[in-house]
Amino acid sequence: MIGASATGNRLLAAFCGLFSLLVFVSPIQGAVVSLTSDNIDSILQGNQVVFVNFYAEWCRFSQHLRPIFEEASNRFSANTQGQIVFASVDCDRQPAIAAKYHVNKYPTLKSFRYGELVKREYRGQRSADALAEFVKKQIESTVHHFQSKEELEKQLDSSKRNIIAYFTLPSGEEYNNFQKIASALRDECSFWLGTGEWVKSIAPAGNGLFFRAESSVENFEYTGPLASYEFLKAWVTDKCIPLVREITFENAEELTEEGLPFLILFRKTGDKVAEKLFTDAVNSELEGVKNAVNCLLADGKKFAHPLHHLGKQEKDLPVVAIDSFRHMYLFDDFSKINEKGKLRAFVSDLQSGKLHREFHNGPDPTQAAPGAQKVIDSTPPESVFKQLLPSETRYSILGNKDEL
Repeated sequence: MIGASATGNRLLAAFCGLFSLLVFVSPIQGAVVSLTSDNIDSILQGNQVVFVNFYAEWCRFSQHLRPIFEEASNRFSANTQGQIVFASVDCDRQPAIAAKYHVNKYPTLKSFRYGELVKREYRGQRSADALAEFVKKQIESTVHHFQSKEELEKQLDSSKRNIIAYFTLPSGEEYNNFQKIASALRDECSFWLGTGEWVKSIAPAGNGLFFRAESSVENFEYTGPLASYEFLKAWVTDKCIPLVREITFENAEELTEEGLPFLILFRKTGDKVAEKLFTDAVNSELEGVKNAVNCLLADGKKFAHPLHHLGKQEKDLPVVAIDSFRHMYLFDDFSKINEKGKLRAFVSDLQSGKLHREFHNGPDPTQAAPGAQKVIDSTPPESVFKQLLPSETRYSILGNKDEL
């Protein structure tokens, strides 16, 4: 019996090895398309929604997800061709693709609309039903239609950022560009569409596009070419994704994965004065280095733990700090937030290592006050937000991510 069992195990291992070889060779796993450097561009750009599973063969979480992902893909029939594709990337065999999309854990689920990467990863339930329902919703239009300016004003949600489009005819290159961008940025803005001859009273040229910020009644018109997808997308992206965003426990993981240190204003909820001072300073000082930090607003009561690490309490709000995912550094005085060059210098000092160096050793020699004492036995407060990085109980995490 023992010999038979051993023989069976060897046969099973041989079968699994052959099966794995077939999986690697075949470009399609069931209804799931394997993406490579040769086909990825045509597949992403040739379909409305592509849902991609970035995996590694050695990752047990990837192994668990594969049959579930394939089952979800089989829920969609051939009549969705050109609309929905389920795809996968073997990150060990396609490292360039994994690097391009900043995959640092397995399995990672990302979606693309009309070839554009959707900012937010899928982090919902990992069941075939949940995956299929998620993808189904991705092809549903979220554009709100209106037939008059009065109807628009009644329906428009002033708490959101809104893109308002007017087209005499719901067709043509300009109209198609709007639809693609509305799909790609549906999570960032509300999109509104009015069509018909009546729109010429608002957009004399026949077609027009406007942005309205939250809590505003003023429309900002897009003056570039509607026929240029790249120009239009850049303008809409700039309007829909602000330089300063709110961090919550719900979106913290996705923000950490953007790979940038956090510049955070901790304030009391409803403190619009502090928010405006901080936002104005960010817009005037950090526009040129916006890819260096994530500028965020945080509820000082909900995020009391990082405040405590900084030696601050709710009574000390508002407070500005940087969390580098290794250490936290405190902006010295919020009342100076709008002093020219002050906030920019704070961010630059993080990048140069000056914040860390001066925390240990006191001010640099060229800036040290007479008689200044060096601090040599202290360490900056450890990062708190690194605890909000992806859970290792759900992913295989690559490398050591305790410092960016």
